[in-house]
Amino acid sequence: MKAIIKKEISHFFSGPIGYLVIAIFLILNGLFLWVFGGEYNIFDAGFADLNAFFELAPWVLLFLVPAVTMRSFSEERKSGTLELLLTRPISLRSLVLGKFFGAFSLILIALLPTLLYVWTISDLGNPSGNFDLGSTFGSYLGLLFLTLTYTAIGIFCSSLTKSQIVSFILAVFLCFALYYGFEGLASSGLNLEYFGMKSHFSSISRGVIDTRDLVYFLSVCGLFLVFTFVKLRELKC
Repeated sequence: MKAIIKKEISHFFSGPIGYLVIAIFLILNGLFLWVFGGEYNIFDAGFADLNAFFELAPWVLLFLVPAVTMRSFSEERKSGTLELLLTRPISLRSLVLGKFFGAFSLILIALLPTLLYVWTISDLGNPSGNFDLGSTFGSYLGLLFLTLTYTAIGIFCSSLTKSQIVSFILAVFLCFALYYGFEGLASSGLNLEYFGMKSHFSSISRGVIDTRDLVYFLSVCGLFLVFTFVKLRELKC
């Protein structure tokens, strides 16, 4: 599994696409938070907190994660190397988890530079350091669990098709449906928001770690990894 993780990371950075994806994520967040005026601009808000970033990041990740995962199995299927992987003495579980953690590691690399925002907000506070550290920690934790789930969904979609574009579109649709779809249904009178990721992400972002929220994300993540395992087992047969 470690070899697959290393292969995923090295392959991602072997060309310009990997750097481009991470750069777009950081630039988009930076522009909305610090340059463009509006509801996400921290200077316009007048408060030393990162609420705007944690409202924006799930939507940016909704496109970033599928862009990273779309090639995981789709490229292998298109080039015919998936059959070779399936015949090697490596378990399907190790293959799926290797691809999963490889993609997740890449997203973590993109998220790490955003920790500079914490230092910036701390410095902008009046007095310096006057900001809600607990809420910020909870929001980053929620973002990690959200990323885990997005990644599992993207890996599953990648196993369904040989086309990276189709994989990307499917992953964006499923991530959007699970993140905001139930929230939208709740606004129409159906009380289903508990089944959506947005409700649990918002709960963790308040700084109160509820095991029910963590179990929810891990369950959805595990479910899509199982779906991927079942799909690959079908292809192997």
